[in-house]
Amino acid sequence: MSITVYGIPNCDTVRKARKWLEQQQVTFHFHDVRAEPVPTSTIAVWLEQLGSDTVINKRSTAWRQLSAEQQQIATNEDAVRLLQEHPTLMKRPLLDCHGTLSAGFNEKLWQSALEQR
Repeated sequence: MSITVYGIPNCDTVRKARKWLEQQQVTFHFHDVRAEPVPTSTIAVWLEQLGSDTVINKRSTAWRQLSAEQQQIATNEDAVRLLQEHPTLMKRPLLDCHGTLSAGFNEKLWQSALEQR
């Protein structure tokens, strides 16, 4: 297993998280969700472990630009489809540290995930 950070490179929080990981001398892979779509199976795992309310950033500009119909998420399948169509809806960055997931950058949570590896 490995450490992967999902996000977009021009997001301030993603840049801050990547810089923090580099300062911790952690080797990680950065996955640009705009340039390389995230597989449906990966998104399904995120939603299963964290829930759609954690993975989807409903305070984002991208969310506000969706129609009311698009914002109706009844199932995880709906959420997967929405995140594939609009990858910037995800709460960024999303850390996958050997299967332990964390959405958003929180130094304490990320440090804890890294210590468990």
